Amino acid sequence: MTATDHAPAPAPTRPRATARLQLHADFPLEAARAQLPYLAALGISHLYLSPITQARAGSTHGYDVTDHGQVSAELGGEAALRRLAADCRVRGMGLIADIVPNHMAADVANGWWADVLRRGERSPHSRCFDIDWRAPDPALRGKVLLPVLADPYGVCLEAGGIALAHDPRAGYVIAAGGQRYPVDPASLTAQDPAQACADHDAAHPRGRQRLHALLERQHYRLAWWRTAPDQINWRRFFEISELVGVRVEDDVVFDAVHALPLRLYREGLLDGLRIDHIDGLAAPGAYLRRLRGALARAGAERASAGLAPAPYLIVEKILAEREALDPRWAADGTTGYDFMDQVGALWHAPAAQDALVEFWRQLDGQAQAPAAQLTLARQLMLARHFAAERLTLVRALTRIARLDLRTRDWTGPAIDRVLTALLAAFPVYRSYAEDGGRGPADQACWQAALAQARAALDAPPDSADARLLDQLDHWLDGTPGAPPTEESANALRSARGRALRHFQQLTPPLAAKALEDTLFYRYGPLLSRNEVGSSPGRFALAPAAFLAACAARARRHPDAMLATATHDHKRGEDSRCRLAVLTEIPQDWRRVARGWIDRMPTDRGMPAATDRYLLLQSLVGAWPLDLRAEDIDERPAAVAAWLERLARWQQKAQREAKLHTRWTHPDAHYEQASQAVIDHFSAHAAGRALLRDIARYALRIAPAGLVNSLAQTLLRNTLPGVPDLYQGTDLWDFSLVDPDNRRPVDYAARHALLAAARPEGPMDTGAAAWRSGAVKQALIQRTLALRARFPALLREGSCEPVAARGARAGNVMACLRRHAGMTLLVMVPRLCATALSGQARGDAPAGAAFWEDTQLQLPDAANLLFEDPLSGQSWRCGPAGELAVATALRALPVALGLASR
Repeated sequence: MTATDHAPAPAPTRPRATARLQLHADFPLEAARAQLPYLAALGISHLYLSPITQARAGSTHGYDVTDHGQVSAELGGEAALRRLAADCRVRGMGLIADIVPNHMAADVANGWWADVLRRGERSPHSRCFDIDWRAPDPALRGKVLLPVLADPYGVCLEAGGIALAHDPRAGYVIAAGGQRYPVDPASLTAQDPAQACADHDAAHPRGRQRLHALLERQHYRLAWWRTAPDQINWRRFFEISELVGVRVEDDVVFDAVHALPLRLYREGLLDGLRIDHIDGLAAPGAYLRRLRGALARAGAERASAGLAPAPYLIVEKILAEREALDPRWAADGTTGYDFMDQVGALWHAPAAQDALVEFWRQLDGQAQAPAAQLTLARQLMLARHFAAERLTLVRALTRIARLDLRTRDWTGPAIDRVLTALLAAFPVYRSYAEDGGRGPADQACWQAALAQARAALDAPPDSADARLLDQLDHWLDGTPGAPPTEESANALRSARGRALRHFQQLTPPLAAKALEDTLFYRYGPLLSRNEVGSSPGRFALAPAAFLAACAARARRHPDAMLATATHDHKRGEDSRCRLAVLTEIPQDWRRVARGWIDRMPTDRGMPAATDRYLLLQSLVGAWPLDLRAEDIDERPAAVAAWLERLARWQQKAQREAKLHTRWTHPDAHYEQASQAVIDHFSAHAAGRALLRDIARYALRIAPAGLVNSLAQTLLRNTLPGVPDLYQGTDLWDFSLVDPDNRRPVDYAARHALLAAARPEGPMDTGAAAWRSGAVKQALIQRTLALRARFPALLREGSCEPVAARGARAGNVMACLRRHAGMTLLVMVPRLCATALSGQARGDAPAGAAFWEDTQLQLPDAANLLFEDPLSGQSWRCGPAGELAVATALRALPVALGLASR
């Protein structure tokens, strides 16, 4: 189907519902275009694309940008983007693109980076990157550290791992670490290339000396990859030495990075932008105001072309449990990790937490609370993974101390000790002090961090460490400070600004790596609560608190995204919903899990009982619906493919945990013992018997998990915000952590299911529809159709909790969305999925008896008639606004009711 097959549709306005698509060479822009008929029929208003700019060859995600100025050739280039945008326009759809202002690929394919390596600080592109050209190590002054060698420099040099080569187009290059680095032309006098390469041949002592001397004249220093944590002299993305931080706060750099997206927005190809890793920027508030202003100026040209002039600007931001997006940030909201955490916590029974935590402690053999373990993980990251970044900040703070006679006695080691305690205690991803100082919420966060740091340092109020903590608090508060003399004012302002920038660009990767990529792989009473955006301190969330958070989001950011799956999630949304079922049966789960752990093979205690338990949770949570216990013997190829996926997850999980093995120091013996457990499931009769038991248990609780999943899907699509659908999650998604959650999507199957579905009347609730995921797909289509039909109700309508009474009042959550005479009732079950699991097996009336006398009490709804677009039924409230839950939830475990006065 092409654009000419349709009459032009209304121009896209604000997103109504987005679909996140992961683009790469095997799924380019044309592939996305091919799915437009399906996504439009599903009710999507905007495609939400992963980065479209030129990235490293073969990139599977697009975040390793090599050229901010062009659309990726591997994705089809700008011509393909124009075709996609044109087809979107005729369907009334739009495009949102993910942009990456924080970092680029540290790769010679990146022209800016290559020029810096060739010309050093003289390169006009040296201003693009956060490089410390005045590093304290004399060997790095005026140079860029390149930690790319597999072995120490001298070993590589002697082994021929570094060589001079000549490229007819690029000239002389240094071949090392899989790349070909440019040679400063001034460092090698012109001569015959073949002779020059022979003269610098490291196979011979004289040649090795010449090659070393030549390398010493370059603007970079080749080094062993293990030197990066201690010596890196440029800002990376997290701890990834293949990604270099970009100084987008520089006016010239900002313009260069945003020229393409601003042009594409101005010309109407894009309708909004998603800002990746906003926390990594030096001044996010100022950045967003500048970008919002540039988009607004481009809006006039869009308006003249009949396109919506108001841009959609969303930020990728992790918010802590009680943290809100800073009101000074000119964004429409976050990409939805906060909603994902809140709605996930809703399905967890709080009473089960103690039993599951106690079981974990029995397996683990230690009694440390997760907060203490998180502090240890932060200390590990600061000591081993971000040592260079930490010491850079220490030097910046020491410079401030030297500018004032009253503080010059604070030494670097003292500052390092106290700063480390503060960083280990910092409770959020970043402070907002760079934007005019701290606000009240920021100040409260700092006070909490300072109190914890004082306790960790055992620092009484009048002690030296306590005084130094107060000094750090003052230096990093975002104000210029009072200079001791007028002459020192500028120097102090500059020094404090630099220190604050280093602090605020260190805390986000520290928080992410310590929590998401360490603690969440170490601490696992229940893996469904170990998710991006979640906190180890929040296991469950009451309906009242959940709806209050939704109402607050509606007030602050009515167009914030609502996500339940992303390209970064730890496990699929439906796996999390299945694992949540275990909180309804914690004692049964503990009993069977203990038995299975004991039946797994070990080699001198390896793998640890905790790692075996994490493996069990992944097996149960992600077991495919179409893989029967009998298939373990009858379909060995399918079982082997599933176990291979699980093995990849296990290796990543154990290396991220950094307890028994790690990426930087893999323990072959431990990893072999762990792999032997998975091999046991298929290679031995006892292992196959164990796997059959696990499969039967997983499939027994699977229908209950689907009840939770359907409820979660309904909430995402009907509550205030913009529902975001991650690719493939329109059917059941039991994926594991990336790259498993980025596997190809079977769109043909989805087309077929949607084509066979009834767009109106009762949804198909038969067993086959539940198994295939057609019931989830139909729910998405019908709720998104409702958003299209009543946009003001779903965007601007109130979000009012509804009280319930009766025997099962605690098992139903309902709210009213009301606007301009329209009322939408949203109703879902909670903490009763096991009782309602018959409905997910195709027995529609199975839940009727469960609800007994439970009623909703609807304010101002006496005798109001509701029509349910899901079941095709209607129900009328009683004279006091009462509504029997069993009536509304007769056909499905969830219900919608639409009414008007």
